[in-house]
Amino acid sequence: MRRSLIFSLLSFSFFMLTISAKGQNQSYDLKHYNLKKGLAIQGYDPVAYFTENKAVEGSDKFSAKKNGITYHFSTEANKQLFLKSPSKYEPEYGGYCAYAMASGDKVRIDPETFKIIDNKLYLFYNFRFTNTLKSWNKDEPNLLPNAEREWGKIISNN
Repeated sequence: MRRSLIFSLLSFSFFMLTISAKGQNQSYDLKHYNLKKGLAIQGYDPVAYFTENKAVEGSDKFSAKKNGITYHFSTEANKQLFLKSPSKYEPEYGGYCAYAMASGDKVRIDPETFKIIDNKLYLFYNFRFTNTLKSWNKDEPNLLPNAEREWGKIISNN
């Protein structure tokens, strides 16, 4: 019984730390974002992943800045959706590969290789015959908590 209580308390503490780390999404240092010249997701529209369930290139004609990061959108409507709730559409782990993050590594992504999990956008590396989304799908129940833990370490070590 006592062991069960201790395990429950430890699990709850880890859960709260994870939520706390996610809550810092807007405040961590720009060095933790996967950016090219200040542009997120290589110019792809973060909202389209959710509304169209596909990767859609954005346009500088429809752009917005959030905490020093520029996002491009394919339509004005998507830009407005983002501005109403940016954290809903921002990619997890600063836009780095979710699979690599499970090992604590910041690895570039292919913006067309993605997965939505619990209404969160996860991006993956997919180059030179290596598609990490396939590996992720084989072991997601273990990789996701590892990635959350590793990301928490990275952003807490500003």
